[in-house]
Amino acid sequence: MRKWVWVVAILALAGCDQGKRGDVPPPKPTVATSPAAAAAPQWDLEVRGEITQAVSDLSGWLIEHSFVSSVVRENGKTRILMGPYGSEAEAKAKQAEVQAALVRAKKQNIELLVIERPLSQ
Repeated sequence: MRKWVWVVAILALAGCDQGKRGDVPPPKPTVATSPAAAAAPQWDLEVRGEITQAVSDLSGWLIEHSFVSSVVRENGKTRILMGPYGSEAEAKAKQAEVQAALVRAKKQNIELLVIERPLSQ
């Protein structure tokens, strides 16, 4: 019985290395961001509803329709932001896409504003 246990243990340990290669892949070089790219302005899309308690409903609707958003609390106000986007044109394209989805869903009294993100974020 002991020989059988040793045979099973050796076979199990021998199979542990299966599929592994002896050579280690070289590390990937890191891409350094230039200061100009880091200082480039970014844009957000702010989604506003007229009713303040509708923030959870509105953010839930955005998630249901595959729009990634985040809820941010600034200066005591709750805001729903989408982004950041690299250019104002990209933010406006997303604004048109969300606006079309809101119209299809017959959602009213919802504003979509393209705003510039402060550099400190």
